[in-house]
Amino acid sequence: MLRTDWIGGVMFTLGLASVGWGMAWLPGLDHLGPLADALLAAALYRRFFGFPDRLRTGIRLSSGSLLRLAVALYGLRLNVSVLIGGGLMALAQGALTIAFAWLVVTALGRRWKADAPLTLLLALGTGICGAAAVAAVSPILRSKEEDAAVSAGLIALTGTLFAVGYTLLQPWLPLDPAGYGIWAGASLHEVAHVAMAAAPAGSEAMADALLYKLARVLLLVPVCLILLRLRNPGRRRDGFGAGVRGAVAGGAVRGDDSDRSRIAVPWFLLGFVATSLLGSYAFPAVGIDPEPIAQWTSKATTLLLGMAMGGLGLHVNLQDLRSRAVRPLGALFVGSLLLSALTYGIVLATQ
Repeated sequence: MLRTDWIGGVMFTLGLASVGWGMAWLPGLDHLGPLADALLAAALYRRFFGFPDRLRTGIRLSSGSLLRLAVALYGLRLNVSVLIGGGLMALAQGALTIAFAWLVVTALGRRWKADAPLTLLLALGTGICGAAAVAAVSPILRSKEEDAAVSAGLIALTGTLFAVGYTLLQPWLPLDPAGYGIWAGASLHEVAHVAMAAAPAGSEAMADALLYKLARVLLLVPVCLILLRLRNPGRRRDGFGAGVRGAVAGGAVRGDDSDRSRIAVPWFLLGFVATSLLGSYAFPAVGIDPEPIAQWTSKATTLLLGMAMGGLGLHVNLQDLRSRAVRPLGALFVGSLLLSALTYGIVLATQ
């Protein structure tokens, strides 16, 4: 027999996701998107009504298991064959973007004494694919649910501002549509931000932007594997790995040393790989058009992520947020500016 707290909690997060979807139609809030709006609605609910403790089991299911399921399904949005056809340049640029965002944002956070766990999540989300990346790495880092929620919200806000800025700058830049698309795809935070910025420049810009963005999404898997290795205390800690592990151990890892030795296998990453290969190769091999399936699962993924953001948002205490989030947000914003400048310079030099 199903427990009412389980059903009630899941339905409650479904309601928050629906509210977020509705808020995304409102002027101003439409730029944030349904995920950030669901997170905002949940945080506001907690602020005025408190956390619904009797629904905690179902809420945790949404912010945990459903979140991982959404990441696994996210792989259907990644066309590996298109990415391989685009050559290694997109992957190389994606690796540079991730490494730069990781090192620069965390370095700025340390310099400004920002909250370390929150800053690390922001760095990884900036480098890879926003909320989806935060959802993927937070279980590996054993991040607090509040940190994951705040990170997703701050990245959504910052990415929206940057996407609007790119759109305003585009007519004045000495870049052709392909170059502009590469710049957007190599530097902006989420797939939605990339699409929003690239659309005014035309179909060529959109195609290149999504190609370079998908390269960063593909690199989510090796990044998670690196984090898993850095979490293993039985490995050697020298050279570059020691420095990066220092960033991981600088606050994002929870628990004592004995707890860290028991690392759960991130099965949702295997699901991510499986769904990406399924949509890229298996479906076409048997004559199935993967595009309608990808569109349907994209909506399902957005709904699941919206429910997860609702569950995570209920753990955000707005009264404590200002003191914790200002410095990480500064590191995120400055790091994003530097990333935009770096990728713009590379594109301009190679155009």
